[in-house]
Amino acid sequence: MIEREISNSLRAETMTAALPFINKYSGKVIVVKYGGNAMSSEELKQSVMEDIVLLSRVGIRIVLVHGGGPDISEMMDRMGKKPVFSDGLRVTDQETVEIVQMVLAGKVNKDLVRLLQKNGGNAIGLCGLDGKMITAKQRSEKLGFVGDVTEVNTKPILDVLDAGYIPVISTIGVDEDSNVYNINGDTAAAEIAASLKAERMILMTDIAGVLHEKDDPSSLIAKLTVSEAKQLQEEGIISGGMIPKIRCCVNAVEKGVKAVVILDGKVPHATVMELLTEEGAGTLITKGE
Repeated sequence: MIEREISNSLRAETMTAALPFINKYSGKVIVVKYGGNAMSSEELKQSVMEDIVLLSRVGIRIVLVHGGGPDISEMMDRMGKKPVFSDGLRVTDQETVEIVQMVLAGKVNKDLVRLLQKNGGNAIGLCGLDGKMITAKQRSEKLGFVGDVTEVNTKPILDVLDAGYIPVISTIGVDEDSNVYNINGDTAAAEIAASLKAERMILMTDIAGVLHEKDDPSSLIAKLTVSEAKQLQEEGIISGGMIPKIRCCVNAVEKGVKAVVILDGKVPHATVMELLTEEGAGTLITKGE
């Protein structure tokens, strides 16, 4: 009985401690980029979906932007087509972009909608083609149907939010000639967050955040300004696969997102820890001035 009373007391204290953060973010738009290793197991998916539903239930306007690279590669393998990458981006011919559209806007998107609703949330799946939400242009002939975002139409997203649903967005774009493009998830999330003037963007990765020593999780840098992030890149402390992520974060902040957080998507309930606790999680990037 004593253990139960202590447990209930701790639960009550935890909920009370979260109240200032709930008040801070209630009614604000938070864009969560979900993908990679955080999608690698059903247990992790469940944890992320619980976080999204909880945050939505307390009045935070969550926009979930997702990738699905491993699912695309798996489907390509099943169809006898070998995935090809160049500089970390999937070379996307006509057949591949059709597979991307089928997997991202179909299976992955609807599985996430299903999981959110299973956990008590209200969700609607969207892709960049819906309402011409994401207008894109071809990045290069070499990459084929890989696109860069030229414009984001926020009306479909806001309509879904205003109706009380969580928008779940797959990162496919379209140009003026109705060509479909595969768009990097981090890039698309940053452009969506900037267009929405989001309070915060959360970028899930496979490491704790920006590390001063790349193999030492204890060297996590908790806070960075845009100028400091650029400086760390020049010094080589930010390198490799973290460079494009940092560029997306800097781009989002410079275009109007108040703050971006890079955190480890493999940590259960990392999103709730970031938004509803004093300590937060990962690396926070702000404009600085």
